[in-house]
This record gives sequence, structure tokens and C-alpha cells, in this order.
Amino acid sequence: MQERLQKIISRAGLASRRAGEEIILAGRVRVNGRVVTELGAKADLGQDTIEVDGRRVVPEAARYLVLHKPRGVVSTLSDPEGRPTVAGLLEGAGVRLYPVGRLDFATSGVLLVTNDGDFANGLLHPRGGVPKTYVVKTRGVMTEDDLEHWRTGVQLEDGKTLPADVHFLRHEDGKSWFEVTLREGRNQQIRRMGEASGFPVMRLARTSFAGIGSEDLRPGQWRSLTLDELLALRQEYGVPRKIRGAAMHETSAASPRPATRRVAVKGAHPSDERREPRARRPAEGQHEPRARRPADRQHEPRGGRPVEGQHEPRARRPADRQHEPRARHPAGRPAEGQQEPRARHPAGRPGETRASRSADASRDAASRNAASRDSSRGGKRGPARRLPADLTPQAPSPSRERGGRRKG
Repeated sequence: MQERLQKIISRAGLASRRAGEEIILAGRVRVNGRVVTELGAKADLGQDTIEVDGRRVVPEAARYLVLHKPRGVVSTLSDPEGRPTVAGLLEGAGVRLYPVGRLDFATSGVLLVTNDGDFANGLLHPRGGVPKTYVVKTRGVMTEDDLEHWRTGVQLEDGKTLPADVHFLRHEDGKSWFEVTLREGRNQQIRRMGEASGFPVMRLARTSFAGIGSEDLRPGQWRSLTLDELLALRQEYGVPRKIRGAAMHETSAASPRPATRRVAVKGAHPSDERREPRARRPAEGQHEPRARRPADRQHEPRGGRPVEGQHEPRARRPADRQHEPRARHPAGRPAEGQQEPRARHPAGRPGETRASRSADASRDAASRNAASRDSSRGGKRGPARRLPADLTPQAPSPSRERGGRRKG
């Protein structure tokens, strides 16, 4: 959809519409690469490439907030006299916002702010008849006839006011408190009505605008409108037209100072009190989170009972008895059913010498050789032949064993 360039610049958060016109006249805007200096030029942000100072214009997501405006703050984004403005209260929003309508410098209460121009125009147009509710404190004791005068309409310089809903609240020290709901938006209308009826207004606060209140908001705090509030506004007044972008900010915490409670520290100066955030309550249908285990009990093993059918685990051996070696018999004990090995003589059999063992080994080797020769001839093996005496190895004499020689 094609729109005027100054409106597109305003929706992108670059400047107001009036300041956008000056940007266009200065030749700082390009549409599809062509410089545009005509105030009536239109473009489609979805199809055309729009640039301001060489940067492409991108629309911001729509934001809808309610601000509890305090007294002593101007309902504009800038003030030539240097007074505080609502722009200073909305710095944490992250986008350029402007108020929907205005509240007097000395008036507090509900003020809607947005970056959607169609939303603001839809709520401010006279044919909409958007209700605005105020609590009024006037000087003097008002009677029922005086209140009826407000209900039917008060004659002002610019004409008679429309009928209003008026509900009396109380009298206090010669002052009157009542609630009034208007459906028109003249400049300083309630204060002018008080002067015209003879009851000057001393205190004025707006408690509702189009059904949106500022409950749980302290002066200077703001929050995003909920999805239900946006749906109700669209059903009643036709705005906002799109809610998809606004629903993303439904649960955002918008207050610059979240609610906290003071925690006194024993022995500390009152100025040293620390602030502790309030615990959040679980949403409806959710369970409250379980308390965390203290730090000194983290990772502590449970000592539960064994399940039915299982044996209780055996107690572990103390650390001082871990890997303790078992005492062994000096000579070792035989296994069950085995005999204890017989101790060997250090020098072999009794009376055996090295020479005698060598002679026995030679004799056995000769017997095996003879047996193998007989088997190779194919005959029957007869009795073992005895070797001649000169071939039979003899045991060395004791003197030779000792390594000595005979004399002679």
C-alpha cells in the first residue's frame, strides 16, 4: 500500500512527520535510487527501496504501552523550556514512541504511547467517542445540583460540553471529590469546566483511557498492553489493525524499576540495606518449584533400604584395611588333597657323585643304540649284550675325583 514519504519516515522511527517533511525538502530521501523532494510523493515500503541519508528505511515493530505519567512532566517528546518530558521515561523501550493525546503538566495518570500512527488517530478521532475517566478534587462543597450541571453539560467559550458521567465520592475539609468520564477531548476541558461552574480544580488524575488502567504502576513506570487489551480495543474501536507484532511484547517487564523489598542486614547501617527481588508465584495450573538442596548436602548418597527380594549390600571394609596382604606360611602350604613336596638333598641322592651320574648316563645311551641296531636288522631282539670290560666305562677313582695323580 502506498503512503506519503513523511508518514513512512515517521513509522520507521527516524523522525516525526513534520521533521520528515524537512528531510524530504532537503533532498535527503531517495526512492528506487531517485532523489525525491516533493512533499506529496508516495511510495510502497514493501515494494520500493526508500533510503534516508543512504540508509534503507525499515519499519519498526508496532509497540503499544501504557505509562503512568507523574505530575510535573510534559506530554511531549521535547520541551523548549527544558522541562521533563515523557521521552525521558520511555528510554528503556528501545524504539521511538509518542503519546496518544496529552495530559496537562500538573495532571497525572494513564497515558498511552505507541509508534503506530493509525492506532493513535483511531483513538483520538472525535467520532470514536473514546471514554476517559478522571478523579477530580475541587475547592468547595458541591451539591447534587452542581454535579447534575456537569452531567448535562457546561457552557464554555468554545461551546457547551457533551453530557458526562459523574459519580460523587466524598467531601473532605471543604473539598469535593468525584469521578467524571468524558467522551470528547477539548484542551484542559475539566479545569475549564470547574472554573465555569465556580469550583476550581485542585487535583486531577486520569484513571482510565479507553478501558486501559494503570493499576500496579507507580508514577513514571510503564508496561506493554496485553493481547486481551489489544483485542478489546480492536473490537471496540477498530485499532490496532495488526496485532501479530505487538503480541511478541505481551509478557515483557516494562517497569524501569521492578518491585523490590528491602532486606535489613544485622549490624549494618540503614543506607547499606540491600534489595532482594520478590519471589514470583507460579502460574495457574503449574506446580511450585521444589526447594533446592542446601550446598552442604549436595551429592550426599542416600541410605535407603534394599528393594524387596534383594540382599542388603555388605558393609565396605574400612580404609585402613584396604589391600592388606594375608600372612603366608614360610614354605607355603599345599592345596587341600595334595602332599607336601619332599625336601631335596642339596647334592642329589646320598653317596652319589658327579662321575657316577655321568657313567650311568653313558651306559643308558649305549643300551639305546644297541636296541636301535637290532631293530634295523629285522631280527628278534634278544637279550642285551654285555660290552667288553675294556669298553665299559669305569668310575674314576677317588683320587682322580679329587684331581690328584698317582706317583710311580
